[in-house]
Amino acid sequence: MIINELKPQGFCHGVAKALKIVKDAIKDKNVKKPIYILGLIVHNKKIKEALDHYGVISFDNPNMTRLEMAKKINDGTVILSAHGTSLAVKKMLETKNIQVIDATCSDVYKVHTQILKNKDDYEIVYIGKKNHPEVEAVLSLTNDITLVSSISDARKLKKRTKKPLYITNQTTLSLFEVLTIVQELKKKHQLIFNSDICMATTKRQGAVIEQPKADLLIVVGDTYSSNTNKLKEVSERDAKIKSYRVESISDIDPEWFKDVKIVNVTSGASTSKAITSEVINYLKQFNYNDKSTWDNTSKVSYEEILS
Repeated sequence: MIINELKPQGFCHGVAKALKIVKDAIKDKNVKKPIYILGLIVHNKKIKEALDHYGVISFDNPNMTRLEMAKKINDGTVILSAHGTSLAVKKMLETKNIQVIDATCSDVYKVHTQILKNKDDYEIVYIGKKNHPEVEAVLSLTNDITLVSSISDARKLKKRTKKPLYITNQTTLSLFEVLTIVQELKKKHQLIFNSDICMATTKRQGAVIEQPKADLLIVVGDTYSSNTNKLKEVSERDAKIKSYRVESISDIDPEWFKDVKIVNVTSGASTSKAITSEVINYLKQFNYNDKSTWDNTSKVSYEEILS
């Protein structure tokens, strides 16, 4: 098969920064142990597994809020995830005198800054997915933010003031999705729109839209990664190329490649380059008619995942 590697790949700057903070904390004797993370430091279970190996405790219960997670911590250090953390959680940790290290992505904090800067002159509308940690953190900034998650929400929006709308968004959405909602809001409301989709997400989606002709696209990334799932969605909607998402080579089904001649490969912004490289190397040696090439057992080490 012909394998085309779409660029960029590897961690975005926010993920790379967050992981460096965690790795430095693991080694630093002045950082109180154990180290806790409320949720996942980034949305990638392979990274969680690697951090578990080094003694980091990640609270990963979808039925618990981050505030409930924080209530369970009475010692050690908490590292705030790249997605941002609500003010209520920060205040609780401060009250409990827990050491805190902030690994929030700068692109996420940029959104926070713009909202706080504009909240007095505009009515704030935030486009994002319900219950996503990035959204949870944004909504904690002020009670005067309206969350819009769909075209339906946009159509039903009822303004609370006479101020024009200020529209911003979750950083990991697709630009197509956000612009569709903004266009719907423009039908009834005066607004200004500031697209805050991060550059890493924009570049990856652009590469997928412009990908060379292929029979399949393999998207390497986690089930819970918003930007990864958007890559699959963008490929099938905009490039009209069938796509599969895999967390590692272990998720690859060799039957996908029967009669397939060209495969493109991309990856989410929180996917380790080592995992993506293993997928690419597997595909390059794969031969549907030779079952000795079908073994999809991952051999990537925890150290490689975090590098």
